[in-house]
Amino acid sequence: MADESTQSITIAAGPTAVLDVIANFPAYPEWADSITSAKVLTHDDEGRPEQVRFTLDAGPLKDTYVLAYDWVDDGVTWDLVSGQMQRGQRGRYRLEGSEKETTVTYTLSVDLAVPMPGLIKRRAEKRIMDTALTGLKRRVEG
Repeated sequence: MADESTQSITIAAGPTAVLDVIANFPAYPEWADSITSAKVLTHDDEGRPEQVRFTLDAGPLKDTYVLAYDWVDDGVTWDLVSGQMQRGQRGRYRLEGSEKETTVTYTLSVDLAVPMPGLIKRRAEKRIMDTALTGLKRRVEG
């Protein structure tokens, strides 16, 4: 798997409110600029999204892919099921906080199926993470 990137942001809301926005995948195109569509394919036994198909347009990185989610005590993790441009993707949103404030730590590792210069790949990853965290903050706090 490729190198991991990690970024954090503090959101003025409790972890439950933050996780509710994270779990509402069909709304991602409204706040996650690089995501042009997101469709829940399956749900787990507790009714939470289990597999989701995304379409991504992050400049040089464009892909349609499916992620499998695992809802854990302090957030959610995911792994790539299938993708056109990716061989692997592993990510996590870890939430820590109180009912008034949550620190969200986003960890992402992407392994592309096609060669891409490291600098371009890192810029695309940074853009994806920046957009996801700032969009999440705006969505939860708005």
